[in-house]
Amino acid sequence: MSNVNNIVIVGAGQAGASAILELRGNKYEGKITLIGDESHLPYERPPLSKDVILKPEDTKIEILSEQKLADLGVETIRGNGVMKINAEAKTVELLNGDVVAYDKLLLATGGAARRLPNFDALGKHVYTLRNLEDSQALVPVLQAGRRIILIGGGVIGLELASSARYKDCQVTVIEMGPMVMGRCSPQILSEFLLEQHRQNQVDVRLETKIADCRLDGEEVVVTLEGGEELRADAVVYGIGIVPNAQLALDAGLDVDVAIKVNEHCQTSNADIYAAGDVATQLRDCGNHRRVETWENANLQAGIFARHVMGVEHPKANPAWFWTDQLNINFQFVGDMAAAEWHIRGEMDAAKGADNSFVMYGVTDGQIVGGITVNAAKEMRHLKKMISKNTAFDVEKHLDIAQDLRKIA
Repeated sequence: MSNVNNIVIVGAGQAGASAILELRGNKYEGKITLIGDESHLPYERPPLSKDVILKPEDTKIEILSEQKLADLGVETIRGNGVMKINAEAKTVELLNGDVVAYDKLLLATGGAARRLPNFDALGKHVYTLRNLEDSQALVPVLQAGRRIILIGGGVIGLELASSARYKDCQVTVIEMGPMVMGRCSPQILSEFLLEQHRQNQVDVRLETKIADCRLDGEEVVVTLEGGEELRADAVVYGIGIVPNAQLALDAGLDVDVAIKVNEHCQTSNADIYAAGDVATQLRDCGNHRRVETWENANLQAGIFARHVMGVEHPKANPAWFWTDQLNINFQFVGDMAAAEWHIRGEMDAAKGADNSFVMYGVTDGQIVGGITVNAAKEMRHLKKMISKNTAFDVEKHLDIAQDLRKIA
């Protein structure tokens, strides 16, 4: 689009950084301004619950260095977020009062940790994990022998449980629901995950509600609904995020819990786009849905960049994400709510990190989902099967003598 000479990206995270790379990779020559409220340059978030805690000196998470941003011709504003969008004037006002004009605006503002005010009120010994400072603050907390309570049995909670056990902490996970990773994992894999954590001395409490919390000297006391008291040196909670959509709401854009965007990542204002955790996108099912994955942030950033430039973007791959827990790599693709699941290989909870198998999610005879456990090289074949609407064949797909590459 020849009239797009000035693009402003609000949010210096995964989606914002990916948008820059996509724009320049597709030969966009106009001005790009990247605005971030953090003082850091764009960095990867998946390592925050793992390597940043376990190997802080050796872990590099920066996506775009200062030199790389300069080479790409990006004007970078750090530690000075956006206070207001004036959609009519096509400007954003920064916290320090500066005004920046745009032709096209991308909101990649991510989300903030959903709060537990009763725990926040305790002040000390209570933590969340959303940004680099949060992760760095946990490094001295997760030390051998320390008693750690993790509230929330989702991906972040279980990754932190794994990291804490690696550092020889005593770990308790409290989950209100009946499953760990219940939002993004089929029951059969959730049960396998649960067994892995319990075998590694993680005390996982399912269907457990918290009645109260208080400080007793240097201990946090968590009272469960049944009256049991758990004492800890620290509590870390991760119960989901709240999309940072207030800017969009104040600007009059269409917002539900997040910023509603179409298949091009455009908001209700054609010159304003949104991508990543802050965006809820219209899906094939006809509903708007938000996807909190590293891949989705990259995907939507690419859609935005190509649409702005009038370049056709390829059909999206099936949704994919991964998690590393207890020295086991789990990768998920496609529909985790498939009607039935079939295992290729042997799922043996007793084998722990020595497990290696593949799972097919099947609905109406078609492969619609897939999971690899310590079998990452097979993931590309599962993605291909799902994209091709492959019919599931028990004898063929479960035969470990068959090369998945040849039958995908």
